[in-house]
Amino acid sequence: MHVPRIVVVTGASAGLGRAIAHAFAAEGADVALLARDAGALAAAAEEVRAYGVRALSIAVDVSDATAVEAAADRVETELGPIDTWVNNAMLTIFSPLSSVTPEEYTRVTAVTYLGYVYGTMAALRRMRARDHGVIVQVGSALAYRAIPLQSAYCGAKHGVRGFTDALRSELLHDRSKVHVTMVQMPALNTPQFDWAACRMPHAPRPVAPIYQPEVGARAVVWAARHRRRELFVGVSSIVAIVANKFFPGLIDRYLARTNYRAQQRQQAVSADRPDNLWQPVGDLHRTRGGFDAESTGHSTALWLSTHRTAVLGGALLVAGLLWSAASRPAGRRRLSRR
Repeated sequence: MHVPRIVVVTGASAGLGRAIAHAFAAEGADVALLARDAGALAAAAEEVRAYGVRALSIAVDVSDATAVEAAADRVETELGPIDTWVNNAMLTIFSPLSSVTPEEYTRVTAVTYLGYVYGTMAALRRMRARDHGVIVQVGSALAYRAIPLQSAYCGAKHGVRGFTDALRSELLHDRSKVHVTMVQMPALNTPQFDWAACRMPHAPRPVAPIYQPEVGARAVVWAARHRRRELFVGVSSIVAIVANKFFPGLIDRYLARTNYRAQQRQQAVSADRPDNLWQPVGDLHRTRGGFDAESTGHSTALWLSTHRTAVLGGALLVAGLLWSAASRPAGRRRLSRR
């Protein structure tokens, strides 16, 4: 089992990234936190140090490959050899394609796709030499089943999945002990819905069911410790992926009918609503978003997946007992009831 000692988390100033930093710190790992907002990172780093571990905050835009490489150098200089790198930083824009500019599309893609590529490159340059390490790609159910109004984000997540699959084969060819895993997330209660760029008439929201970011963080830590190819968080992720495999056209029509409304709150978008497409939004960085009342802190599907050996063993034991009872001669069964 891989035990993370020094972990890099991108997009660590808020939401899932901040929860991931907490979760690794609770396991005793030192954590480097990467994101754009230096003030929010400093606050998140103080929270991490409260676990009795070291924390290093580095303000960086992951769409800048040179800056990401410099950040990796700094982590290894100040904390030590990186053994776990978590690519999590993302941007999105809630809008039909007709209202998105080419520059905005490029920006989302540069962070949400190329940011993962650059982070993976920086991690591999160091991990390959040691033949040791884990790279965790934070994915989404949307990496398998895209939805309307987030085409740039969905396209980037599909790209990350394709990139990761190709990389796995390369590492296997080279007999490398560096492991790459992808964790596919459901809708999470994070602040992104308060600051993501929006061209819809009403404020954006996650599509139910919604999970707390701590659920996703636990999944990332587990994935970093175990050599699972892919991990799915939340039954909604599994349903979306399976349904799309067998009924893609039907899902197209279902999403066209339901997902414009499902991704909007009742409140209208204010004219002065800030967004984080080009610059971070101050004073909104926190772990959870505004959907606590609708969110769950537990995922049965995740528990079953991370305990599948025990679950399978239990199921086989029960099946064996039932088969044994059913196969006994009728006379013996009657005697046993006397």
